[in-house]
Order: sequence, then structure tokens, then C-alpha cells
Amino acid sequence: MSDTSFDYIVIGGGTAGALLCNRLSADRNVRVLLIEAGRKDDYHWIHIPVGYLHCIGNPRTDWLYQTEADAGLNGRSLRYPRGKTLGGCSSINGMIYMRGQARDYDQWAGLTGDDSWRWEQVLPAFMKHESHWRLDEGQPPNPAFASLHGHKGEWRVEKQRLRWDILDAFSQAAQQAGIPATQDFNGGDNEGVGYFEVNQKDGWRWNTAKAFLRPKCYGRPNFEMWTMAQATRLVVERQADGALRCTGVKVWTGDELAHLTATEEVIVCAGAVNSPQLLQLSGIGPAEVLHQAGIPVTLDLPGVGANLQDHLQIRSVYKVRDALTLNTLAASPWGKLRIGMEYLLRRSGPMSMAPSQLGAFTRSRPELEHPNLQYHVQPLSLDAFGEPLHSFPAFTASVCNLNPTSRGTVHIKSPNFEDAPAIAPNYLSTAQDQQVAADSLRVTRRIVSQPALARYAPEEWKPGTQYQSDEELIRLAGDIATTIFHPVGTTKMGRDDDPMAVLDSRLRVRGVQALRVVDAGAMPTITSGNTNSPTLMLAEKAAGWIRAERKAREGQTPLAAAAPEAPAQALTV
Repeated sequence: MSDTSFDYIVIGGGTAGALLCNRLSADRNVRVLLIEAGRKDDYHWIHIPVGYLHCIGNPRTDWLYQTEADAGLNGRSLRYPRGKTLGGCSSINGMIYMRGQARDYDQWAGLTGDDSWRWEQVLPAFMKHESHWRLDEGQPPNPAFASLHGHKGEWRVEKQRLRWDILDAFSQAAQQAGIPATQDFNGGDNEGVGYFEVNQKDGWRWNTAKAFLRPKCYGRPNFEMWTMAQATRLVVERQADGALRCTGVKVWTGDELAHLTATEEVIVCAGAVNSPQLLQLSGIGPAEVLHQAGIPVTLDLPGVGANLQDHLQIRSVYKVRDALTLNTLAASPWGKLRIGMEYLLRRSGPMSMAPSQLGAFTRSRPELEHPNLQYHVQPLSLDAFGEPLHSFPAFTASVCNLNPTSRGTVHIKSPNFEDAPAIAPNYLSTAQDQQVAADSLRVTRRIVSQPALARYAPEEWKPGTQYQSDEELIRLAGDIATTIFHPVGTTKMGRDDDPMAVLDSRLRVRGVQALRVVDAGAMPTITSGNTNSPTLMLAEKAAGWIRAERKAREGQTPLAAAAPEAPAQALTV
């Protein structure tokens, strides 16, 4: 420990925290400390794309959370992976680059009363850190594409380095079922079917530690990083004027409890599970929850840990004939050798695979205005994540409700920072979500019944064609559905008159000065797709606001001029 006082303290070196440290430490006049509970991202399986199989469920890289028993899942509890290493979930996730739909951000603008969250205002933030392969030198110029994507940023987006005949056939079947083909899921309307683009570089996983920390931050004298150091609680003090202010954080280093101070801000980027946990351990949260855990109440903020949303995928498995799938390819020593050699020599093939290769966005019912379903399709099948592949050739078509109405909670159970919180997603707890689940299984059957897949004679192995009624399909969904690991919303931003809003529209904690939460927990509603890249966008926006506010305090420039995309707001809560 070279010092214990910094200008900015960033808690969590994951998706948002890595970008924030990069942007804030670019100003050599401020000192930035990054605190990460996990280790450095020097574990080899982090960087080999298929290594997520070795990272999820591994204490080296995963917090190893489990959900509470869930009534909507017929009493089941699910594994709930969260990245515990530099890069956070970007080090163990599915690597899919997905922004969501324009309507997601327009809805955020309405819920927060801040037009800076509208699609046309967040698009530049996505583009700022993007490096898209279609804009590489030598690619055909496409002005329309270039107006939606960036090429000078750190966040690399590439096409996948493989294809499968069975996935091509599923894509053709989806088109026969009325879903158009698309080459870009990220232009604001992601309806269509096509191969996902991924956050990889030359066949390696591209996590946020490599993108934002390693190339710049490590060489800056004003940046310091502590790994294997867990924040235990925030230090919140009452000021002379009666206002609460976060002045620092207490951190367990494994040997001692350090008290660190921040002269500008503490920025919590610990994720949609760990951020509300840390706030509650610090006495900021629902008074009833804090009392039950034996935590003195610093600020009764009922929304902390509420509003949990997640994407629940329903995994339909189809046996096929005369098709190459990973089940059969990986069944023999020769097949495994072939897979290993292909990756070793060309950085391609199954070892370069994202967990899902083919995607589709469509509607559960034709009268809906926007796509509300997302498919993750894989040329493999297994009973559950982490279990062995089946012995028969098969593919899996996983479908999720993009806009669930069910809401859950993340609440501490004790004052001990080492105790996992209670994670209760409350999946399928509304009639609307239950109906979408039943309808989505029927959409899957409609796609698979198209002529393009007929040559493979697909046979529904799970859930099984004997289940037809809404009641049967809803019950079966509860039996076979799993999370896609997209928790959001537990420290949501919102309007001043929303009693459940934890943050204002600039991600500042209501009622506590110099404290901000910047991660997926800030989302008031879940985006219509994978959540990693929207979290980066949140961090990009926050970094601009933080730097502009500091300059305004120093009198260097008016706040409105520094952030012209949004109306000026008060600097203090």
C-alpha cells in the first residue's frame, strides 16, 4: 500500500470498472485506485474462448452464487455465475456483442426523465469504444454501417471463426418461418437471424482487462490497482450541513482491514449482485432488510436490492440424424485431437466457440410491435451447464423472454461481507411471463418444423411433444429453464418522484454525496439482448459526466458545456 488517499476509488475491476479506470486516469491530475476482489486475469482458460466451461463454477474466477429456491422454477435453485477476476463477467461470459433495441433506451429516458439516455444519445457512447471488424482496412466501405459502428475504440468486435451445417439449416428454417436474415443485430432493431458477432481478437477472448486496463492504465503513475482485495463497507459520514457523504471505503486485503479515503468520489462497479450487497453492508438499503441482518441504518433506501431482472432461457433439445454436432465430434479421442489442433494452428473451430453461435430475435405473437424473444442456438446438447454432452447428435434452441415483468431481490442475510446474499429472481412469477414462456416454445416448434431442417429429421427430446397446453408448457418451462446470466436493475436509476429509484439519471446515489453506482444494476429495465456491452456504454456515459463535473467544480468549464447531450442537473444529491 503506497498510499491510502486517492481522488477516485473504483470498486470492482469488471466490465464497467475497467473502462472507468481507463477514462478517469487519463487525467494525470487525479489519482485513481481500482479495488478488485478477485485475482488478475492470468488464468489461461479465461483467454481461450471455450474456457468459460472451466471458469464458471471455478472459485478461481467465479463467486459461486446460487439462487434461492424459486417457485417459478418448481422449487429449483440455479447456479448464478458472476466473474471474480479482472475483467469481471467479461472474463467468463458468452462474448456476444449485443446492444439491445433502440426502444430500450428510449424507455430509460422516460423512466429517468433524462433524454441523454435516448438511443440517439447512447449510440455515440457505444461507438466511442468499439473496434468493429467490418470497418477494418481492406473491408468493403459501407457508410450506413459506419454511421452505427466505431473502429477507433478498445472494444474489439469480430465475426466468429466457425460455422455448422446444422446451424445454417436452423437459420434457413427461421427465415422460412418469417424471421428475416440479418448481418447486424446492433443497429437499434435486432429482429432477424444470423451468427452472433463476438468480443474476441484473433481467436482469443477479448475481456475488458485487456481492452481498457492493460494497454494504458498499467503504465500510468496516477493509477494503482489492488487485486484480491474486497471492499467490506463504504465509509459514509454526516457533514456539517447535515448531508451524508461517502468519504472512502474499508477493504480487506487478506491480511488487514485498510481504510481508504476518496477526495472526489467512490464509484461502485461491483455488479448487480455485489453492488447492492455492499450498499446494504454499509447501512444503505431497505431498513427492514438491514435490521434483520443486524446492520445499523445509515440511509433507508428501499430500492437497493429490489427490481432484479434477468433473462430466463428455455432450452429445447432436438435429436437429429446425419448431422455433425459437437456431441458426436467430441465423443472420440480423434475428434478431440482434431478440435485441439484446429485451434492450435488456426485459432478456429470449437475451441474458439462462444457458448452460443447462432442468434435470432422474433415475436412470441405476430401482433406484437417489437421482437420480444431471443434465441441462442448451439450445435450441442447436455442435461445442464457443466454436465457431459449427450451421446446422440443434437442441437439446442434456447429461447428467452427479452422483457420479463417478473422482479426479484438481492438482500444480505448477515453483516458478514464474506456471506453470499440471498438472490431471489422470482422467475415466471407473472401471468404475462408465463404466457410468453408457453408461446415461445410453440415458436421454437414452428421453426424446427420448416423444410430446411427436414433432412436432419429433428425429434424434440426436451421438453417433448406430448406437452401441448399452456399449463403443461408453463410447468415444463419451470422444469428446464435456466438463467443466461443477465442480472440487472438492483440499484436502478429513476426520477426524483420514484421511491424505488436508488440512483439519479447520472448514476449518483440518492441522499449520499460523492457516491455513484456504475454497472448493470443501474438499468431501470433490462435491455433486449445480452447485457455486457450496454454495461460498457453506461460506464462510458458515466466517465464523461464524472470528468465534466470535476472540471465544473474547479471552474474550468460550465457543466452544461461539458455535457451538451443532456440538461444540466445539480451536482449534489
